[in-house]
Amino acid sequence: APVYGAVGLVGALWAVVAGRGPVVAASVLAIAASGFLILPELNRDTGPAAAAGAPRQLKVIQLNARRDNADITRIAAWLLAQDADVITVTEARHDLRDLLVRHGWKTAGSGGNLMIFTPANYVRMNRPRLPPRGQLTFVNASYTHAGRPMELMTTHLAWPTTRFVTQQTRELAGVVARLPRERMILTGDFNATPWSQELQGLDRTLGLIRRDRGVPTWPAQAFGRAWPLPFLPIDHVYAGPGWATVKVERGPWVGSDHYPLIVTLAPVAPN
Repeated sequence: APVYGAVGLVGALWAVVAGRGPVVAASVLAIAASGFLILPELNRDTGPAAAAGAPRQLKVIQLNARRDNADITRIAAWLLAQDADVITVTEARHDLRDLLVRHGWKTAGSGGNLMIFTPANYVRMNRPRLPPRGQLTFVNASYTHAGRPMELMTTHLAWPTTRFVTQQTRELAGVVARLPRERMILTGDFNATPWSQELQGLDRTLGLIRRDRGVPTWPAQAFGRAWPLPFLPIDHVYAGPGWATVKVERGPWVGSDHYPLIVTLAPVAPN
């Protein structure tokens, strides 16, 4: 969808300069098609909001660390400097885990490539079972924040061109439905943009609110160097109605092909 809009804009500018009327019409059509797909994301309700000074804030970082990253110490150093409360890592490596654990972070999912890092250990891990031949990969655990329970979950979905991604999204909705959602936080590399049918379907069925609004996180690099113009928002953070959004931002390049997504939440004040 962003490519439609960019090509249409370039085509329109060229056609105006060259006096090509039919090309102008085709370009306007491409821009309109792009806007038709993207604009609903800009008008979407992202849930309750909280002021910058809201009490008991929770800083959440979602990052795909890239499994073949040659400079994992750079990611670890940046994460350690963020004073975050929750770090979820997709394509996590054991050397990254060891670096964070060495600095006192606790891990859920330490044996795989999806990990949740928190300053304190989880209270329990109630992992819903997948159906036979399930395709979903996820890690979840229960924690406490400000004296109240909190469910954390992270996942990594396949590219939408793969044949089993529909099964993954169906299984994800089923897993979330079996967990407490009021104060749940779900993060991950969904490999799906907000204007895709896949993510729009999850927005409707998860019972959670996606707090990011069109924040592009990919690609973050090209030929091993930082790429300053990401155009696909594919990393996302969902939260239950018990959370209000304080701030959503994109982090700097830390050597991965994804930029970090940073979402700060605060508990919704009781009525």
